[in-house]
Amino acid sequence: MADILEISGLEAAYGHTEALHGIDLTLPDGDIVTVLGANGAGKTTTLRAVSRMVRTKGSIRFDGQEITGLGAEAIVRKGIAHVPEGRGTFTRVTTEENLLLGAYTRPRNAAMRDDLERVYHYFPRLKERRAQQAGTLSGGEQQMLAVGRALMLRPRLMLLDEPSFGLAPLIVQELFGILGTINETEQVSMLLVEQNANLALGFAKTAYLLETGRVVLAGDADDIKNDESVRRSYLGY
Repeated sequence: MADILEISGLEAAYGHTEALHGIDLTLPDGDIVTVLGANGAGKTTTLRAVSRMVRTKGSIRFDGQEITGLGAEAIVRKGIAHVPEGRGTFTRVTTEENLLLGAYTRPRNAAMRDDLERVYHYFPRLKERRAQQAGTLSGGEQQMLAVGRALMLRPRLMLLDEPSFGLAPLIVQELFGILGTINETEQVSMLLVEQNANLALGFAKTAYLLETGRVVLAGDADDIKNDESVRRSYLGY
């Protein structure tokens, strides 16, 4: 299986503060890869680097093409959708207007209406609240909205930053079930940053563990889940 995302020697910085120190990562087309680590390890920065939201050095290749010279909008047009931590809800407009904003790079046509219905199929509650001001949605509904907005791009790769944060366990279970269905039925590749390591390792096929901006462990998610040091430090048993 070809790799849809190839990261090599990636460095990233905020001003004079280095956040990533030469990480390597690959994501096979159609797979789910998770990036784990403590706060400040560089997980979110990795996603921002792929989205071209932070200054980088090194190589990032998407579908075989170098993308490090592209701007953020060009990355979106390539088919990379970023679901940010904090959900990024446009609070003063409706649920449906939020979804349509996710497709701003595409022409308004019948296909867009089909994609709206596709999102509503995955998230029926969003359809029920399509005319509701998005800022009044619950936290779980806003996270579903963030994923739905990303789907409106028809992405090939979704970057998911802490999708379970602040959500009740039943909502997390529902959300990750839908994400798994999207991955399986639509072959959307996913790069997942998730503080809940146990959840992430059960969801992804491959895992990378970051410490202070460096990859310290990488491999099959099941193998890493059974690693004694990972269990003690991240899984709590």
